[in-house]
Amino acid sequence: MAGMTPPQGEAHVAGRREILLVMVGLMTAMLLSALDQTIFSTALPTIVGELDGVDHMLWVTTAYILAATVMMPVYGKLGDLIGRKSLFIGAIAVFIVGSVVGALATAMPELILGRAIQGLGGGGLMILSQAVIADIVPARERAKYMGLMGAAFAVSSVIGPLLGGWFTDGPGWQWCLWINVPLGAVAIVSVMFFLHPNPQDRGRPTLDVAGMVLLAIATSSLVLFTSWGGGHYEWTDPLIIGLIVLTVVAGVVFVFVERRAKEPVMPLLLFGRRNFNLTTAAGLMIGVAMFGTLAYMPTYLQMVGQVGATEAGLLMIPMMGAMLPTSIIVGNTVSRTGRYKIYPIVGAAIVTVGLVLLSTMTPDHGLWLTCLYLAVFGLGLGMMMQTLVLIVQNTFPITMVGTATAANNFFRQIGASLGAAVVGSIFTNNLIDLLTERIPPDVAAGGIEGANSITPEIVGTLPQAAQDIIIGSYNDALTPVFLSIVPLTLVALVLLLFVKEVPLRTSVSEDAVPESYEVDGGSAAYLERHEDDAVEEGEEPVRS
Repeated sequence: MAGMTPPQGEAHVAGRREILLVMVGLMTAMLLSALDQTIFSTALPTIVGELDGVDHMLWVTTAYILAATVMMPVYGKLGDLIGRKSLFIGAIAVFIVGSVVGALATAMPELILGRAIQGLGGGGLMILSQAVIADIVPARERAKYMGLMGAAFAVSSVIGPLLGGWFTDGPGWQWCLWINVPLGAVAIVSVMFFLHPNPQDRGRPTLDVAGMVLLAIATSSLVLFTSWGGGHYEWTDPLIIGLIVLTVVAGVVFVFVERRAKEPVMPLLLFGRRNFNLTTAAGLMIGVAMFGTLAYMPTYLQMVGQVGATEAGLLMIPMMGAMLPTSIIVGNTVSRTGRYKIYPIVGAAIVTVGLVLLSTMTPDHGLWLTCLYLAVFGLGLGMMMQTLVLIVQNTFPITMVGTATAANNFFRQIGASLGAAVVGSIFTNNLIDLLTERIPPDVAAGGIEGANSITPEIVGTLPQAAQDIIIGSYNDALTPVFLSIVPLTLVALVLLLFVKEVPLRTSVSEDAVPESYEVDGGSAAYLERHEDDAVEEGEEPVRS
């Protein structure tokens, strides 16, 4: 591959034992990154009660996801400039520092700061894990190792809420953060002593600083105005209007900058493909539904279902229990038949049905029924998520697959940020209003100093009448939010109807963009040299 061959005689060939030892560190890093998006879901009710911060609840999750999303392209580009080993170790170290800051927090602002610092490191954990594999494992062997990392991500989605609940009921919610210290140390030691990446002729790529900064500004302002609008501030407030304007302006300027950048952080040629645009937009919307549900459903189960944090985590298993095998079965079926378009369409329809069912929940509903609704929701997700990635990868020649996959993942992470922020904002605002309106003055004398101090334990000690008020408020605050997400999943369904089912490739070219370029999009010049591949696929190339 022109310009990308390691110097002769210097390449290090990793053996199976060495790869497996490195994989310990990479899978641990992947586990850390994924866990911290879900582990706090069952701990939130206790945390916000102890730290007196219901009105800041959404930022415990959003601060991490937002910081991680903003940093993804930065880690990708820096990895190509200075190498991934030292950068990976640095990202893990920053993640550990953020965990310690959060674990020592005595107030919500301190916890949110710790979560943001975690995100600054966490943005590199998943991306660099995938890139490091590309550095040490040949493409032909890589699939089985990527499968192991995918399994680590899936497992973390299941055990995150459960582990968070167990810590909350046992040694304390702080251990949701302290656990990252020994795990992070294992990852650092593994990478430090066993990772010996091949030397790369990286040349002298130009860092797209302007693109990175504009992307960070647009992403941050988008999440901020969707989180604060209609709650902390009226939609007509100058601050919200300013954030909306900043989002639009930063986005527009970003496009102009990327068109002229020598090595754009996100090549615009990706957006010249219909299937990429349709599936990426649909994935973003489904991401809002998925992460919005994952973040706040455990809180609902604890406060309305009156179960412990650990049991709330267990009650989330039907969702993932339906999602994981469905994803495997659909993947095998697609491989066998070569047909794939129908699955995300049906999946979007089932996700919509699941959201409608969740919106009908009441305090009198049996927990088994809630689990059934979550299973329906998970069934739809299992038919969609991996198939959408497959469509994106099949839309481009192999020389552009890494770039397209990274951009698709970035926008899905934007969906995760919006899901946590929008659902959290609406839920929190509804909850504060309902509790303020419904809690009578005499309840405060019975042990509640205000809406911010309510925990599941306190609710259990209140008179039945007061419990009913609080339980009803939590139910009435969250269930309408599920229904408000339905239009997004319906739009996703409509978009997917227009996907063109292109036959799946049965071979892989040896001349491919390395996955180590998967976030920054690699060299624009490199992609330009291979635009003939795009023409062969039947679509005009779009120059950035």
